[in-house]
Amino acid sequence: MESRKKRGNPDGQADPTGPRKRDAEATQKRILSSARREFATSGLAGARVDIIAEKAEAKKRMIYHYFGNKEALFTRILEDAYIDLYQAEQKLDLDHLDPRSALDHFVRFTWNYYLKNPDFITLVNSENLHCGVHLQDSAVLRSVSQNRLRMLENLLKRGEKDGVFRPGIDAMQLHISIAAVGYYYITNRYTGIIIFKRDFMSKDMLDKRVDFNVESILRIVQA
Repeated sequence: MESRKKRGNPDGQADPTGPRKRDAEATQKRILSSARREFATSGLAGARVDIIAEKAEAKKRMIYHYFGNKEALFTRILEDAYIDLYQAEQKLDLDHLDPRSALDHFVRFTWNYYLKNPDFITLVNSENLHCGVHLQDSAVLRSVSQNRLRMLENLLKRGEKDGVFRPGIDAMQLHISIAAVGYYYITNRYTGIIIFKRDFMSKDMLDKRVDFNVESILRIVQA
């Protein structure tokens, strides 16, 4: 006969909080996934809590129970978006590459991340339309941003030490430039198509753009 004892419970009784906790975590994950899509599509103002709940297969009151209100949920979505980007950057393991190759790789990664995660751009755009009020007190964003900047600072120091990068480069300004050369192209692709009569999202144009981005950034830092 199968033992009635439950692993991790010495008295042999089932832990009633186990399934309940797993159900709560699963519900929160569905809500966050649904909310990210809704906020990315409609922005904070246009997003509707009832739609988020419906697509998450959750009761509307559970959103308020777990996250407080729509603004607090939006803040959580923004924080998670920046955490996802940071975690993806950490997987690059740039310390094992020479400084020039590492910077090349980082610029290409940033470009491809924007292409593969368009919701990140729309979420950041939405928050900037609200003047950053939902992130101004975010300890999560401060921590993530400091760690991201530190990674680039270390890369610049290695390049300066090896004589391939010029000294005195402001890591924050370079970080902004790396984001900008990709971000602007993607967010303005529709008007760009009209102005330049080119398909900005064709493979040929995307390849040319990322090569231009890399060349531009490397020229900024080269010794």
